[in-house]
Amino acid sequence: MVKKTLSSEDTALFRKTIGKIKAIKSDSVLLTDTSKPKPYPQTQTLNTPSHFAEVIDNEIEKLHQEDSIRFIAPGLQKNVLKKLRKGFFGLDASIDLHGLSSREADFQLSRFLQHSLANGYRCIHIIHGKGYRSPNNQPVLKNDINVWLRQHKEVQAFCSTPQKEGGTGAVFVLLKISEKYGEEEDPQY
Repeated sequence: MVKKTLSSEDTALFRKTIGKIKAIKSDSVLLTDTSKPKPYPQTQTLNTPSHFAEVIDNEIEKLHQEDSIRFIAPGLQKNVLKKLRKGFFGLDASIDLHGLSSREADFQLSRFLQHSLANGYRCIHIIHGKGYRSPNNQPVLKNDINVWLRQHKEVQAFCSTPQKEGGTGAVFVLLKISEKYGEEEDPQY
């Protein structure tokens, strides 16, 4: 690399452009603690596909604390409920929702159902409580879950559990077999 030599005119022009300068007394750099604000993640709206049907059945009767719940999807045999209540399908997962607000329970239940379906769970246990502290003896979560599960596209059946599993304060839910865990075409089912 060849070193350039500057003419006196170029040097004068450079000094004129730069202006007055100060000599630095210290050659050490002082690092100042100018902490930047911590970044906050942007809130993103959950854009998950809804597994709940759009139609709400207004004919669902409000339940009381000791009322049992049962539902079977159209096309299934009635003995499925007996098998479900007796534990024929075996439990794959469980969630306890009692004590949550309706909104919190909706969110937790949606996440739990998505997780259960993604992992190929067939039978799940949902504890919703009996609603003894609910006004007018109308349990909020029990009625909400009764409606929500009926609307869910992947729920085939549900029923109140035996007394040792929570009685009328919990339900067993039978889910459709996930397509990725699906069996071969079986004409008997």
